[in-house]
Amino acid sequence: MDTEPEPKTPAEMKEIRLNRKLAQETEGIKTMADIAAADIAIRKRTETLRAARLAREAEDLANPVEPKAKSVKKTVKKKKTI
Repeated sequence: MDTEPEPKTPAEMKEIRLNRKLAQETEGIKTMADIAAADIAIRKRTETLRAARLAREAEDLANPVEPKAKSVKKTVKKKKTI
């Protein structure tokens, strides 16, 4: 039994390299499309969040929250015991 594969001809090697290169290019194009789609999704989500934040800030400016009055602490004097 031979453990080594048959030697390939130069034409076969060229075809193998060409097929590998085409597969890598196809994979690269798919990966770039995935990255672009993720970028678009992130930009849309950021735009939505920014709009919500700006709306909330505008509402806060229109209806400011009144500060609570500070309560005065009463101090209790201790009686001296003899």
